[in-house]
Amino acid sequence: MAVNRVPVLKRCRALGLDPSFLGYDKKSRRSTQRTNKKVSEYGLQLREKQKAKFIYGVLEKPFHNYYEKADKMKGMTGDNLMRILESRLDNVVYRMGFARTRREARQVVGHKFVLVNGKQVKIPSYRVKAGDIIEIKESKKGIQRMKDITEVTAGRLVPEWMDVNLETLQGTVKELPSREMIDVPVDEMLIVELYSK
Repeated sequence: MAVNRVPVLKRCRALGLDPSFLGYDKKSRRSTQRTNKKVSEYGLQLREKQKAKFIYGVLEKPFHNYYEKADKMKGMTGDNLMRILESRLDNVVYRMGFARTRREARQVVGHKFVLVNGKQVKIPSYRVKAGDIIEIKESKKGIQRMKDITEVTAGRLVPEWMDVNLETLQGTVKELPSREMIDVPVDEMLIVELYSK
């Protein structure tokens, strides 16, 4: 399985991204790149795609497949793409505060900590639907790792499209988010332009 091993803060600097969007509270040092360099239209489109892939931890092939799916759905392709990325199980686990970062959420899912509607799911890319109940397995709720995670994520704002109870480590997806509900700094229209060439 392919794994992205690029240091997070280094990648954040390269993409001009605040590490807080990935769940990291470290500050990335100011970019040392020259700012007077003109970036081409293609360069801007590519950077937005790389940003979205990096934030959600998705590699090129699955990302392209998400774009194909989004293109076939009704509505705006860019909005659909963001909705698909946001409804991945690893992202939902992160958003609910059951992990400090999306990478950790991916690990929590992969290590069989998570139940969706009472059934164990260990696939980070599993797409949740409106009404799904996501919870941490009973046997894992008391372990030190989950206590540490909830301590850190207790103050985190939970998106309006989900209901979460950090005491019982259970949450419900009320609805799939609209683009306005997604606070990710990505211009999805540039990604659509890039793929539609």
